Amino acid sequence: MTAATDPATEPATDPVTGPVSDPASGSGSVTPGAEPGSVIPGAGPAPRPGERATVRLREDGPADAPRYAPEWLQLREVADAEARAALLLDPLRIRLANLPNVHGGLVVHDLGCGTGSMGRWLAPRLDGAQHWVLHDRDPYLLHFAAVASPRAAADGSRVSVETRRGDVARLTPDSLNGAHLVTASALLDVLTHEEVATLAAACAGAGCPALLTLSVVGRVDLTPAHPMDAEITEAFNAHQRRDGLLGPDAVDVACEAFGERGATVHVHPSAWRLGPEHRELTAQWLRGWVGAAVEQRPELKERAEGYLAERLEACAAGELRVVVHHSDLLALSRPTGGAG
Repeated sequence: MTAATDPATEPATDPVTGPVSDPASGSGSVTPGAEPGSVIPGAGPAPRPGERATVRLREDGPADAPRYAPEWLQLREVADAEARAALLLDPLRIRLANLPNVHGGLVVHDLGCGTGSMGRWLAPRLDGAQHWVLHDRDPYLLHFAAVASPRAAADGSRVSVETRRGDVARLTPDSLNGAHLVTASALLDVLTHEEVATLAAACAGAGCPALLTLSVVGRVDLTPAHPMDAEITEAFNAHQRRDGLLGPDAVDVACEAFGERGATVHVHPSAWRLGPEHRELTAQWLRGWVGAAVEQRPELKERAEGYLAERLEACAAGELRVVVHHSDLLALSRPTGGAG
């Protein structure tokens, strides 16, 4: 299912609830039916046992509720932009400048695009005309991404957009035919070992680099410290690895997978640094983080409730600082005749 589009200027519209806020606009909106203090979908455990909060889509399967609410993606966008490793852009620009057959402009495939935050961050930092192919399992998020996509590159060249629904775990070199760059945010840690190998093979086969940002690495620093910090972190990391997902092991696995296929791999830290100016995001992240830990270890529930209440109180008072460690990965696959 493919839709080519120029970004529109009208607000996104939900077919049930009507107009909703543009996630790039900074205006707030409320998840329909959400209870005060509840976890926005995507910030914490999936709402039904056994669900995977991934970008996967089975075209022939039943329709199901989105795993990531636009409100969560909107809430984290500023922190994501501040965290992404801009130092990786110089080697990326050098590689893109040396790729063959890019005279018509760069073709970028953004996997699990969500509301399109990667495009809003990256497109204005690259010169030249660009065509972004946005992939996600959720047509609602794809609509947001198309509406709020950037209009111009760093040098004022035109940026166009195409949206595709599908299963990124089934990518092949043919899926990336003509691609010059593959991007993703917060994707690797919700994939399996096999899915990361598939992604690496597809990029290698297409001869295009991959910029894969904001993968969790299993470390969180909270100030002031609390005796339960390490216990919650350990339980959360175990939750991230459920059902064969890579969680905090994803970056190491991806480095190996791309390296085995001849890519040069660069990794750089990209931590969220959350202070008083990020109260709303921090509160949602805390609820999701503790909720996942309790889902993994139900025996923590009573103590974790007290811990969460104490942490939320400190957050509301502007007394809590959190560093959520991530890594960004740039894999420079060897160019092939098919690239471009």
